[in-house]
Amino acid sequence: MNKVNFVKNGISKLPPGFRFQPTDEELVFQYLKCKVFSYPLPATIIPEINVCNYDPSDLPGNCEERYFFSSKDTKYRNGNRMNRTTNCGYWKASGKDKRISTSTCDGIVGIRKTLVFYEGKSPNGSRTNWVLHEYRLVTIENNYVNEIGDWVLCRLLMKKRSIIESDDSTSHMHKRNTVRGFPRLFDFMMVSKSAHSSTSSSSCSSSSNNNIEVSSNALDHEETSGYADF
Repeated sequence: MNKVNFVKNGISKLPPGFRFQPTDEELVFQYLKCKVFSYPLPATIIPEINVCNYDPSDLPGNCEERYFFSSKDTKYRNGNRMNRTTNCGYWKASGKDKRISTSTCDGIVGIRKTLVFYEGKSPNGSRTNWVLHEYRLVTIENNYVNEIGDWVLCRLLMKKRSIIESDDSTSHMHKRNTVRGFPRLFDFMMVSKSAHSSTSSSSCSSSSNNNIEVSSNALDHEETSGYADF
């Protein structure tokens, strides 16, 4: 049975509802390893393209994550250092490499390198949100890393910025700072009765009434009798 080819004109196209979301382990041992050793691929879904021949925005595809097989383009003829310079910028390594292995890897492991794209000339380029995960096959013996094959697998994605809704936060804090307590309410009739009942109650009524202006004549009369008892 022939396998379906999902690559057309260098672009991966899946039927509606399908998503290509492989894990690091699947990318290394199901796709890259098969590509390097010329084994049949699980699916023809990853196009071949030299990633560093294009700026990230010019690479084909419109998915959030794009995958490519890229041939190793060494910077120097007799070296292993790869050329990561494009027309308008360059890729710069970020963080530590991640080792990817399985229990049946037969001494072969994968290495994932994270790179960030900078616009302009090195070392004064401007950092962008473009991120590239570059997967390689290697063998490790006595802490010596030996790369295998002439292919790497690249995953290109646009890093999402963390959106902090400062306006909403500021507005919320402003509301908290401007909220005031409700004014204290007094039952003036109870104050008057308390003034006649005991000296301590009269003292409390007097203290409370000193801070409150009362316009009612009836209440003024009751307050006067309260002060008289005091």
